[in-house]
Amino acid sequence: MKLGYLVTVLCLGVGVMAGKYSREMNDQINSKPSIDGKNTVEFRIAKLNQVWEKAIRMQLPPVRQAELHSDLKIQEKDELQWKKIKAEGMDENGEREAKLRRSFNVILAKYGMDGKKDTRSLESNNLKDHDRTDEDGFDDPRLDKLWNKAKTSGKFSEEEMASLKREFQHHKDKIREYNIVMDTVSRTEEIHKNVITQLEGEVKEHVLHQKHTDLKDKMRDLNQGFERLRKLSHEGFSEDSEFREPRVIELWETARRSNLTDDELDSLKEELKHFETKVEKHSHYQEQLELSHQKLRHVEALGDEEHILRNKEKYNNLAEKTREMGYKMKKHMQDLTSKISRNGLDRNEL
Repeated sequence: MKLGYLVTVLCLGVGVMAGKYSREMNDQINSKPSIDGKNTVEFRIAKLNQVWEKAIRMQLPPVRQAELHSDLKIQEKDELQWKKIKAEGMDENGEREAKLRRSFNVILAKYGMDGKKDTRSLESNNLKDHDRTDEDGFDDPRLDKLWNKAKTSGKFSEEEMASLKREFQHHKDKIREYNIVMDTVSRTEEIHKNVITQLEGEVKEHVLHQKHTDLKDKMRDLNQGFERLRKLSHEGFSEDSEFREPRVIELWETARRSNLTDDELDSLKEELKHFETKVEKHSHYQEQLELSHQKLRHVEALGDEEHILRNKEKYNNLAEKTREMGYKMKKHMQDLTSKISRNGLDRNEL
């Protein structure tokens, strides 16, 4: 009797402790970083937290940090959604899992966390891409040649030159992303040579095929993007240009090449206009975040504790707002891309 009572008490104790542990873990998962910038737990997936903590230790520039945070939030959303799908017995061939792994590797490479030395000087403290000096170039002789031609043509106003430079920078970023994916394909092929079982080989063969499909899609996008830049550099912007932001222009051009009806295109055009406003607002907040960071560094050098605390609080609030807007913008772009892909071109996005 006493033994049974003891076992019951122990089981209840373990249950209480397990419940307490679960609550503590949930509280930790849902906690936010403190105002002084020292993190607790930012994401619900351990590997994403590790990446975020590493970014803080690396002292990525504020705008890059905010961009990384948005990318990790998107990754977190997709991975949690995949876990739910997997629990329901879907994704049997592992296609979505492979795609998630690929997108995670792209994030690591994009922000210099894949263990490779990046000599491309992405971690810049300049305000924005279009504020860089012309001497920085675009890491591509064809782009540099086109840019110099456009710059000396006299066809562009100051505002148009700023828009054109954003398009060139966007294309440069797409080239870099293509190189990252190509590198992951090369590594997968090396792994593929060392497969042990036939089943394992079939799975890896499927993943490899998917990556080659992505490469073909991205190469096609690069060729179309370069053709657009070539045309712009020679002819200038037309008066009936629908959009100004490169990402929005790219979505619109993709939609026009798809099999959407005229009514669907009209509806999408209105949605893209709202999206462009969101992109421009996010860019504005990125500028303000960098300016706030510069002001904070200046104030810290002066050593006035009260002034430092006040500016640090403003900076952290602005950083949080920029991250939130960045996530919403990227989520909106993901939704738009999926919508166009389903109804038009059958494309695979990172």
